[in-house]
Amino acid sequence: MKDILVAFGRAGRSLGRRDIFWHLLWPGLLSMVIWAGVAFYAWTPVTEWLYATVSGWSFIGGWLSASETTAAIVLVLIQIATALLVVPLVYVTAAMLVATVALPLMLERVARVDYADLEQRRGGSNLGSAWNSILAGVLFLLALVLSLPLWLIPGAGLLISVTLTGWLNQRAFGYDALMYHADKGELQRLRDDWRPQMLLLGGGTALLAYVPVINLVAPAFAGLAFVHYMLETLRRHRIQHGITVLDAEPGAGLRKLK
Repeated sequence: MKDILVAFGRAGRSLGRRDIFWHLLWPGLLSMVIWAGVAFYAWTPVTEWLYATVSGWSFIGGWLSASETTAAIVLVLIQIATALLVVPLVYVTAAMLVATVALPLMLERVARVDYADLEQRRGGSNLGSAWNSILAGVLFLLALVLSLPLWLIPGAGLLISVTLTGWLNQRAFGYDALMYHADKGELQRLRDDWRPQMLLLGGGTALLAYVPVINLVAPAFAGLAFVHYMLETLRRHRIQHGITVLDAEPGAGLRKLK
């Protein structure tokens, strides 16, 4: 837990850098504009379709036709569930933009300053990152669709959304954070061995998607937190296994001999 909090702190520190801050903003802003436009045109058709679908269920349809109050409550629940559904859709779109475009750029800048001692072994690639992100996004959306009936249960929508978003974070950003520095073996081993901690980190950053204003930078902040957490984990892994790290300051070794 301490290492996760340290990763949060380092990610927050990185926010102050001008070469990082813009990459925190644009994925969330672009994703929000896209889904705001979709919601503007699709809100009424979607909520009416969902209400008609629920009305067709034999164990609920009778209640709705017998009581206007029950029908009104169900309609409100459907509208709340639909509104909550927009949040993970905005997040997954922004997360895909972060994973495929923004995070590789931020990773290069952060690693050059904070992890210059780590040798880059290029176990991953941009193509692998894109494929991993697309697969994670498809699985996320599939699970989201399959869980829709449960969203009518008060509180279930938020729990499902945070759980799925936490999984998405660790699946997409765990690869991207290591792809330049870890070799293929390290990339797979660290993601397998540290999956519970990555899920916890992913869930913690997923909660930020529901905080107004902060949710604009939540996906990129999650990516930054994973960069710091996974690169620090890689550094410790190599030290533990007796792997020599690079000198972070060129010429430092020469200065020590003088």
